[in-house]
Amino acid sequence: MKYTIYDVIEGYMEKGKTGSIATIISRDGSSPRDVGAKMFIGEDGRTHDTIGGGDLEYMVQKQAMDSMGNDNPQLIKINMDSEEIASNGMICGGNVEVFLEPTLEKHRPLYQRLEHLEKNGEKGVLITSYNNGFQKTLIERDMRVTGDHIDTGRDYTLFQNHIHKITPHVINGKLIETIHPSPPLYIFGAGHISQFIAPLATTLGFQVTVLDDRAEFANRERFPDVHDVRVEDFQDIFDQLSFKGEEYVVIVTRGHQYDQDVLEESLQRETKYLGMIGSKRKVQMILERMVECGYDKKKINEVHSPIGLSINAETPQEIAVSIVSELIKVKRS
Repeated sequence: MKYTIYDVIEGYMEKGKTGSIATIISRDGSSPRDVGAKMFIGEDGRTHDTIGGGDLEYMVQKQAMDSMGNDNPQLIKINMDSEEIASNGMICGGNVEVFLEPTLEKHRPLYQRLEHLEKNGEKGVLITSYNNGFQKTLIERDMRVTGDHIDTGRDYTLFQNHIHKITPHVINGKLIETIHPSPPLYIFGAGHISQFIAPLATTLGFQVTVLDDRAEFANRERFPDVHDVRVEDFQDIFDQLSFKGEEYVVIVTRGHQYDQDVLEESLQRETKYLGMIGSKRKVQMILERMVECGYDKKKINEVHSPIGLSINAETPQEIAVSIVSELIKVKRS
């Protein structure tokens, strides 16, 4: 299982320890990571995740350690064109602004709730105020509020305006971030290729569910770190799955008919990505048959098949890299 920053924060707090969260909130020019990238720096100097590595990360980490124990957040502006950074061979340029905030015990329930949202595929808006004191407020879709007291009317408006935004925004001394859950990935088929797809996709932040009708293949012994493993008939299991248009579907079952069964069910739902394994000839045959059966030709043409980026992959490991690379390409597009 991929541990989130909030998992790590909870682990520190359980031991009575603290740390800081660094978030890139703006950049001008090139930098290793985009706006919204986060890193946790523990009081012991250990880090989780990255905001880009190199001198940028070193300078932020040093600032975090120097100010550890200070209960006030700070904005750090770093010139990536400075002589100090250029002398170390960094090729990125421009300016980066990082928001550095302490993890306080009073915000522990909020961090726990953020962890819950990320693991359960739920959205929210996190508002961090820093001009007139340090306050953090989490607002969820049902308007549940966790954290510091807020102006309900005003921050409800902020919630409505930002719930669908991707990158953080700074407005009047407030850092406003949308909490996006890990994208759900349904892998149909629990064979040898799936054994390489699942851990790689999990490491990269997908919420992976493996599905097969064979318990000897779909089990925790073979897939210990995924979000869920389900054993059910391929057609029947769709009634138990949630589709909101943000799901990634990878079809790698043990046979053509099973592939087609899953594809037919998937095409009746909105997905972010739909890919099916198979040779060009087999895939073409299945897709043509489905057009003849009345399925929407436009949706069929959007199926990624043969699945994966074209990298001349041959082994199960290489095929898994090809497939997950295509997932990343769609996610970042």
